[in-house]
Amino acid sequence: MTTGTPTPGKSTGPAARGPARPMLLGIAAAAGFAATFVLNRSMSVQGGSWMWSACLRFLFMLGPLVLLVALRGGLRPVLRSLGSRPGLWLLWSTVGFGLFYAPLTWAADAGPGWLTAAAWQLTIVAGMGIGAASGQGLPRRTLAVSALIVAGVMLTQVPHAGDTGPAAALRVVLPVLVAAVAYPLGNRRLIGVDGLDGVQRTLAMTIGSLPLWLLTAAAAGAVAGAPPAAQVAQCLVVALLSGVVATTLFFRATDRARGDSAAMGAVEATQAAEVPFALLAEVLLLGAAAPDPVGWTGLALVLAGLTAHALQP
Repeated sequence: MTTGTPTPGKSTGPAARGPARPMLLGIAAAAGFAATFVLNRSMSVQGGSWMWSACLRFLFMLGPLVLLVALRGGLRPVLRSLGSRPGLWLLWSTVGFGLFYAPLTWAADAGPGWLTAAAWQLTIVAGMGIGAASGQGLPRRTLAVSALIVAGVMLTQVPHAGDTGPAAALRVVLPVLVAAVAYPLGNRRLIGVDGLDGVQRTLAMTIGSLPLWLLTAAAAGAVAGAPPAAQVAQCLVVALLSGVVATTLFFRATDRARGDSAAMGAVEATQAAEVPFALLAEVLLLGAAAPDPVGWTGLALVLAGLTAHALQP
């Protein structure tokens, strides 16, 4: 763990060897995160309440995370940190998990999954902006490459643009913008607190956000009744793939990039890989149409941007 104040844009930790290894973790996480977009939209189409989709994911995450952290001998530091800093964990866990996932599931209920996935990529730019605002610097090369990735994502959605009107698009984009800022903000505020690693931080943030999810569950029960069995099963899959596996991998990646704004930007840009992963899943599982030439061009730009990030020194 590094000490002192890092020089903006300079590495003080493992990322000094380049962002390739953290990026591999980030890309692996993106494969798990892609399940969120596909399954949330599937649950919405089947009539499931977005509130149940939001809270069940985190309620189902708790048990496996406690078991995983306990088996690694890391449960006591988590409980000690939560006990010594309850306000910190409650605030930033509610931001990083609550204000991230509740708007995301609401957006899946309000409009098509492709638009949710595309708008979510703005978190790449949001993360770099948050880093710059906190004095970590904003490397121009990282910004340029990330802008290329975002442009590629937008190109993949051009063929769908005529399917959604402006009002419907806003109902999706506005909550996703909230989520796109909240996720990197909460994550960055809690990186390195009391020396917790990525798995421990995922558990601590899950516990810290529990008050919000319990309130959401109560509201869901009052408004929509009990969740259907199919929604419960799909939420369990999302909790394990996206909540436990993918979130832990992504937090480990950001831990390794800590102190290096370029590497952190590269890691956060790996979330763009969710788009091709989600597209592949929709084509294979939900019968969605394959991309047209414009869409393939966009995917090529995403791949080129991720490669450029990985090759930077």
